[in-house]
Amino acid sequence: MDIAAKIATLGLELPKPAAPVAAYVPVVEHGGLLYVSGQLPFRDGQVVTGRLGEDVDVAGGQDAAQRVALMLVAQIGQALGGDWSRVERVVKLGVFVNSAPGFTDQAKVANGASELFETLFGEAGRHARAAVGVAVLPLGAAVEADAIVAVKPA
Repeated sequence: MDIAAKIATLGLELPKPAAPVAAYVPVVEHGGLLYVSGQLPFRDGQVVTGRLGEDVDVAGGQDAAQRVALMLVAQIGQALGGDWSRVERVVKLGVFVNSAPGFTDQAKVANGASELFETLFGEAGRHARAAVGVAVLPLGAAVEADAIVAVKPA
């Protein structure tokens, strides 16, 4: 499964996996699952910031969610040594949306990440999900997401 080629075909770019900004590791593999720490969206090497319903619209939020999904994919790829064939299923995404009071379209924003996973991994990319509005995210990010991914043994 050449995920990098699929990403390029979509006109997107797989980012370099971001280094942790605090006391955690990006990915833990245990019991056939990858637990991917919360990731932030990047554009041109900078965190995509803003608050949905205030200075970011739904389309901008979906773009940020897609960019955070690309960072999750980059972390998964690094953890698997680039062996995408080990991915059995994207089990769950947790998507956190920096939301102004009264903003209720978190699910629409999270679709930016969910749809990319389905495009890249097909049926194995369909997943359970939580889309949660929050008052603030690290570094002022518009969106943050984490993932649980089932993998085959190396």
